[in-house]
Amino acid sequence: MEIAMPYKFKLDNAANIYPASMSKHYSSLYRMSVTMSEDVDKDILQAALERVSERIPTFRCTLKGGAFWWFLHRVDGTPELCELKPLRRFRFKDQGGLLYRVSATGKVISLDVFHALTDGHGAITFLLTLAGEYIRKRYGVETGYNGLVLDPSESPDYSEVEDSFKAVFSGRKGQLEQNVDAYHIKGTQLAHEAVKDTRVIMPMEDVKKVCAENGCSITDFLVSVMLWSLQKEHAADPTPEKDVLKVSVPVNLRPIYHTRTLRNFSSYVNLGMDVADEYLTFSEIMELVMAQKEHDLRLENLEPKIAANVELEEMLLVRCLPLFVKHPIIDIINLHHGDRFCSQTMSNLGNVSMPEGMKPYITDVDFILGRQRGNSGACSCAGYNGKLYFHLTRKIAEDTFEQAFIEQLGVLGIPAEVSVSNLA
Repeated sequence: MEIAMPYKFKLDNAANIYPASMSKHYSSLYRMSVTMSEDVDKDILQAALERVSERIPTFRCTLKGGAFWWFLHRVDGTPELCELKPLRRFRFKDQGGLLYRVSATGKVISLDVFHALTDGHGAITFLLTLAGEYIRKRYGVETGYNGLVLDPSESPDYSEVEDSFKAVFSGRKGQLEQNVDAYHIKGTQLAHEAVKDTRVIMPMEDVKKVCAENGCSITDFLVSVMLWSLQKEHAADPTPEKDVLKVSVPVNLRPIYHTRTLRNFSSYVNLGMDVADEYLTFSEIMELVMAQKEHDLRLENLEPKIAANVELEEMLLVRCLPLFVKHPIIDIINLHHGDRFCSQTMSNLGNVSMPEGMKPYITDVDFILGRQRGNSGACSCAGYNGKLYFHLTRKIAEDTFEQAFIEQLGVLGIPAEVSVSNLA
């Protein structure tokens, strides 16, 4: 079903929290990038950007507040390529009101996204569709299309811009999840907005070998290494305020509910353990993570908390509250019920699949989470072309968590190529 332009639509259920939690020094940002085989021709990339942003119409929208909710509004003009900027809160008017920016430096095409626009799936779809169009224009080849690379000549379909939370969960009863406060890594805070990134590249073959030996998924494995590292942090902390170690893992809901939306449509599971009485071996941690994830991903356990959030938004009292009242309430709820319940986040894009015609032109795919509001850092990763690209970002000077993670990889026989950079 084709959609008419111009248009506006209310933010999806997961997106409302992001404009509410924006501050002078914080907004929920993340970066995705592809490294090309040759330096990027910016003129060709600009032409590709103009075409692809029409194919995915939410990428031609800005954020505006209405009387009761925030909305995505169509903007005039076209997106413009910019120089790579620090991964920090940006003013939307600097991008013509858009909620993202595209830059090119040397061989790298980067996409910085404000989370209210879309989640990782929507962003990687936009970036790969852009890369595919760039390759076709520059090299004159037919690269092909797949689920993550759309045909820019096609018209957008309504299913790509629907609020799938409402489509799936509207009218359903739910129950909010009960949580306890989690341990947070202490450290020396970096300057406002500053964030450091540790990039760890692992051979996928070695990672899969360890996973096969333990009967676990790659997500299970990575979360287990993170919890092992968190446990070391806790053990070295002379005054740990909490004993629960938790890693929050976003869950892409599209494969579960067979939707195609390119807006936000994900939930999460919190995986971890209480170490008040004793510390666990790595094998024990891995067994616990696998059992928890299997339990929490059962629909009878996953659906109630999603439905509860949609139900809350649909309550008459909530709907009737003006936005200037909702805004601080949502922010307070996020502040007291968000990062408090997890020690770290680990977002896994999975193995990035692209048409064979694109692969000769793209060497690396990276996914990086920006500075966190309540936690010391976060982790994210993507697999591509036989490698696993893992990023650990932090807003503290100390890197003992990162070093423990890398050390445990070595213990497990997984070689790691490590580099550290400043993102802001």
